[in-house]
Amino acid sequence: MIRHIVMWKLKEQAAGATKQKNAEKLKLILEGLRTNIDEIKAVEVGIQINPDENEAYDVVLIMDFNTDLDFQMYTRNPHHKKAMDFIEKTTEKRRFVDYKVDL
Repeated sequence: MIRHIVMWKLKEQAAGATKQKNAEKLKLILEGLRTNIDEIKAVEVGIQINPDENEAYDVVLIMDFNTDLDFQMYTRNPHHKKAMDFIEKTTEKRRFVDYKVDL
């Protein structure tokens, strides 16, 4: 299984909304990908509950895929690309890790 973890630090204001509103919208967008992309086995999205921490990131995504090919198909999916359009407009930093999980 492949696990994909991404964290984003959002801009204070972007796309006509506040950081908090954009975090909530991003959560909905990312969770919605599972209904449109069959290759996603599991998805979890969290919003930072301690926004006063300067080094903390604002949104985290954890996704699981059965195979590396499934992960590659996800990255090429038009729904993923549409989500990336919103992410690029609203984020200032991104960190990620992809790794194999032994079951």
